[in-house]
Amino acid sequence: MTLKELIYAEISKIEEDNLDELYEFVKRFANAKSTVKPKSGILSKLKRIKIQAPVDFAADIDLYMNGEKNLDNFH
Repeated sequence: MTLKELIYAEISKIEEDNLDELYEFVKRFANAKSTVKPKSGILSKLKRIKIQAPVDFAADIDLYMNGEKNLDNFH
């Protein structure tokens, strides 16, 4: 049985006069879960990365990588 089938089986055991209470509980649970922010994907995480580098870093990355320019004087 799937989890949903197990849940349905348990619900079928509940007396009719208690279903309104269960419905309210399920509705509150569903609303709480839908208002929770979804987990951050990789792109969201990448957007939060902050790089401190000289203004020419992107244009001259090859020079920084091979050592012709250095980051020693950058603050």
